Amino acid sequence: MQRLTKSLRSLPFPAGKILRTQLVVRREYSSEIPDPVELSFDSYTGENPETSPPLLTYHGLFGSKQNWRGISKALVRKVSRKVYAIDVRNHGESPHSSVHNSKAMSEDLRLFMEQRSHPNAACMGHSMGGRSMMYFARKYPELVERLIVVDISPISVPRSTGEMTEIFDAMVSLDLSPSMSMSEGRKIAREKLLKATEDETVDFIMLNLRKNPDTGAFSWACNAHVLREFLTRFDKYQSNLEELPPYTGPTTFICGTRSPYMRREQWPQIQKMFPNSEIHWLDAGHLVHFEKPQEFLTIVSEFLNRTE
Repeated sequence: MQRLTKSLRSLPFPAGKILRTQLVVRREYSSEIPDPVELSFDSYTGENPETSPPLLTYHGLFGSKQNWRGISKALVRKVSRKVYAIDVRNHGESPHSSVHNSKAMSEDLRLFMEQRSHPNAACMGHSMGGRSMMYFARKYPELVERLIVVDISPISVPRSTGEMTEIFDAMVSLDLSPSMSMSEGRKIAREKLLKATEDETVDFIMLNLRKNPDTGAFSWACNAHVLREFLTRFDKYQSNLEELPPYTGPTTFICGTRSPYMRREQWPQIQKMFPNSEIHWLDAGHLVHFEKPQEFLTIVSEFLNRTE
């Protein structure tokens, strides 16, 4: 956790404008592809005129739009684009839904663009968010000006559903007394999660723990119950993606050399899905944008500023 904080502090946080928006939708979701939900987001603008399509960013599993705050602030100094950092459904401050898959998250993004009259946009996603953005680009290529995928493969994921189920089981079975302080609750929750996974993942998950100031009740910001239910369906991602044509727009993958989420031997197969793609390797783990923020910013801004 200290490493993440130190990396974020090293970013050049320029003067910029941030608009915080929270939208809440009260609906019931029962189908595999429900009506889209209206997503919570932060938007960032720089001092330069916005002459290019905006950049839309999706975070990974257990994440939120706050994960992209430092990167977004730095990016608007380097590119002539508005940047939206978005909470995906069942995460952060976006609505909870009984459905969680790339198809549904793609429909959420389509609605997001439609409501803001954006004919197209650059799209960037990390991990789960990267898979959603890849699906979105192949489903709606006319809406995607260019694509950035951060440390995730469209072919396979390294974690077994068994390990992930243990993590979610620890989350949903957590029973903390409202009389506990936040620090006491965090200590107990962390100890329980450490029995299911390693330190770095636990620190990331712990960012989701909330305590109601009125009732004292503890809860998770992410919808752990639904995410657990849809775990076994993550493996169907590739078969769903194969139903769609390749995305031929400019695409860049940014991956960590110490991360198991992208395997070098898969690259020829990935290029068939994204024929106008390139890949960059940084000396990092899965959280490549936290561990190597300056290198990450250089690659992303150069890619976004290209004129092809």
